[in-house]
Amino acid sequence: MLRRFVWLALAVAAAAPAQKYDGPAPPKSDLPYLKHGDSLIPTEAAEAKESKKKDDTIYVIDGANSPARTPLVSPILLMKSDKILPRNLQLYKFEAKNGHRELTFPAKRPPQAIRIVVTKLSSDGIWKIEVDESLEPGEYSLSPSDSNTAFCFQVF
Repeated sequence: MLRRFVWLALAVAAAAPAQKYDGPAPPKSDLPYLKHGDSLIPTEAAEAKESKKKDDTIYVIDGANSPARTPLVSPILLMKSDKILPRNLQLYKFEAKNGHRELTFPAKRPPQAIRIVVTKLSSDGIWKIEVDESLEPGEYSLSPSDSNTAFCFQVF
């Protein structure tokens, strides 16, 4: 009986329309913004260059540091979705090396994406992306799972 009630509650919650969001709205679609109070800071949009080294896949982004910076170790990002599905975003930590940012995917044991929670805030396509754990200082990128597009930011 309890299991049936839980399933019913989940079905009702999933079917409920998103409420009207009254916070700051992202000015551009398909670009995540770091939320700092009532201010929104655009992430750095870049294209990660993919290369192979032995069995590893390496993704490189130009520049040692992202200009989008946050002091928050558990940042919240907002995004107005048009073409990019926020639920397909994955968060990874990059390593700054020789004037660029780099992420290596070893063939035998690829890195795990950092857990994020994605919530629809409004019926007009505004989504909230929350990091589910504290991030160490460093360079990070949100990327759609099906492309090399990278939305970069730095935690300092």
